[in-house]
Amino acid sequence: MRVGLFVTCLVDLMRPSIGMAALKLLEDSGCEVTVPAMQTCCGQPGWNSGDRKSARSLAEKLIAEFEDCRYVVVPSGSCTGMIRTHFPEVFENEPALLSKARGLAERTYELTEFLTEVAKRAPGAASFNGTVTYHDSCSGLREIGVKAQPRQLLAKVAGLRLVEMEECETCCGFGGTFSIKYGEISSAMAEKKCANIEASGAQAVVLGDLGCMLNIEGRMRRRGDANTRVLHVAEVLAGSTGG
Repeated sequence: MRVGLFVTCLVDLMRPSIGMAALKLLEDSGCEVTVPAMQTCCGQPGWNSGDRKSARSLAEKLIAEFEDCRYVVVPSGSCTGMIRTHFPEVFENEPALLSKARGLAERTYELTEFLTEVAKRAPGAASFNGTVTYHDSCSGLREIGVKAQPRQLLAKVAGLRLVEMEECETCCGFGGTFSIKYGEISSAMAEKKCANIEASGAQAVVLGDLGCMLNIEGRMRRRGDANTRVLHVAEVLAGSTGG
């Protein structure tokens, strides 16, 4: 099973360990993984900001880079949502590229979605000694329906106990450019999210989108919480949380 790993630009620049964890999980699931060296961005920031020209250019580039892959796997609900939901919109007036965009959309999966629904293999010998809570990132939840999949996989991690926080499906305030355009609103939303995480009593919050991770962790540290860990689900499942 030849799988293309779309690392995402944010993971590449800010937390490459997520990409390495995703690679390990895919290889452990028996996949032949290819990582196109020149991949960059899916075009989501431009698309959400109205820069259709740059979004189209990046979308066309991505389609070409992963054209030969049976599946494309992404450790990000928002980038998966961009490819699956919005790529067909990008090329709606270009029949040839629209066909390719739809083809790519049909074979693109968020990481936990792929592991549970396609590879159908639980993570290996990963363990985590502690309690975690899970934040459902907006795009993954609402655009592509990722909800049960990460919880199913986390339930198989030795030593890990999952507790649900209040309003686990409520936005953390990141929303990509939303946090820049509406900083005060974003900060208030992040504050409420961090309060709910704290109230859960969990030692770590786990999630599937690095943008949300950065937003939540930044707010946590500003409010004086230096102990609660903010982890990507791939890192937990691969046993690469660093302790």
